[in-house]
Amino acid sequence: MPRTAPLVLDGGLSDQLRAQGCALSGDLWTARLLADDPGQLLAAHRAYVRAGARVLITASYQASFEGFARRGIGRDAAAALLRDSVALAREAAGPGVLVAASVGPYGAVLGDGSEYRGRYGLTEAELTAFHRPRIAELAAAGPDLLALETVPDVTEARAMLAAARGCGVPVWLSYTVAEGRTRAGQPLTEAFALAAADPQVVAAGVNCCAPGEVTDAVRLAVRLTGKPAVVYPNSGERWDAERGAWRGPDLFDPALAEEWRAAGAGLIGGCCRVGAGRIAELAAVLRA
Repeated sequence: MPRTAPLVLDGGLSDQLRAQGCALSGDLWTARLLADDPGQLLAAHRAYVRAGARVLITASYQASFEGFARRGIGRDAAAALLRDSVALAREAAGPGVLVAASVGPYGAVLGDGSEYRGRYGLTEAELTAFHRPRIAELAAAGPDLLALETVPDVTEARAMLAAARGCGVPVWLSYTVAEGRTRAGQPLTEAFALAAADPQVVAAGVNCCAPGEVTDAVRLAVRLTGKPAVVYPNSGERWDAERGAWRGPDLFDPALAEEWRAAGAGLIGGCCRVGAGRIAELAAVLRA
């Protein structure tokens, strides 16, 4: 993944699904459609390919055995849905487009916004045990990458890396950050040191954060890891978990992609509130 030619990631899957008229309330969020309407996921992935994305992230961010069980979906059926998330993205991808299987944090499965604070009261061993079965199913489906994403806490990052060890699929490790630290308040030097020490990690960086957090984090990640950075911030609006709404101004400027590339980003895209139109603009900036 050469730094001079970044790969364009997709944007927020939920944004494209909402544009298609999908309702995404409930704990499973986009993962609900794996069971209820996979055709909508296929259409959303294809919209991002048309926009210029060369990496598609699967609809498995909030997918888990526990979450599917609450919907009355048994373990074997849940495993099949996890694998389906990769198959759908692969079907949409076509030649030259990679598939990254999303592994969201434990807080995403809770559906209460706790991925934006971390420190759930679980031990590292408990978090590893939670993540390992879902990672195993996703890896077995044959993605090109695992996206360990929106990680709020160094403890959970260690657990996710341990759960992915030996799965045979390269990973990127991406933290959600605020004010130059992890959401749990840890220094990014500590956070990115994990990526530097793990040969399975091919890129490290940040996502689901304000665009203004990106450049400094990219420079630090590249300096500490010697690997390309992965960056896909949200629009800069803030999620109000109590009200279930986004608030604040939209600060995502596709022109910033050139600055992120210069800082060492090898994979660049968008997260929440960054839709296909913005990804098309970002792809045009990087082509130029």
